[in-house]
Amino acid sequence: MPTGRLAAGLTCAAVLWGLAMLIVPLEAGRRFPSISALVYGASAIVCHQRPERSIHLDGARLPVCARCTALYLFGALGAVLGWVRGPRVPRHLPAVLAAVSLPMALSVMGEWTGVAAGSNFLRAASAVPLGLFTGWLFVRMLRAEGAAAHMRYDFSL
Repeated sequence: MPTGRLAAGLTCAAVLWGLAMLIVPLEAGRRFPSISALVYGASAIVCHQRPERSIHLDGARLPVCARCTALYLFGALGAVLGWVRGPRVPRHLPAVLAAVSLPMALSVMGEWTGVAAGSNFLRAASAVPLGLFTGWLFVRMLRAEGAAAHMRYDFSL
């Protein structure tokens, strides 16, 4: 499969999964319980799903925690933005990845060490930069795959 079609398919899948994160708790549990069970079950594979760390809409808990919700939603947005003509993949990719990961890493470390007790809003906000960038990066790199033979990246920090 050409990488352009793969990027398009994965972008659509990311958007649909992000929408499922919001729609399933509100509607599917009532109308389509098997779809709801599938989404919550699949989400349990990658997320702890602790109710106190999850966002609730209209009294229904989202399938993943606040941090994962932001990663999925903003990852999907980043993937869509990857289709817009924009900057090239950064030359010093590891440094950029470290920078966009820092807010989430600090949030997690603060909670694990007991230094900071984050709210669900802060958990979600800390994941926004990483979600946006990785979604964007994934699509940009797939779209550039055809030209990868003459593209060089400096992976040093």
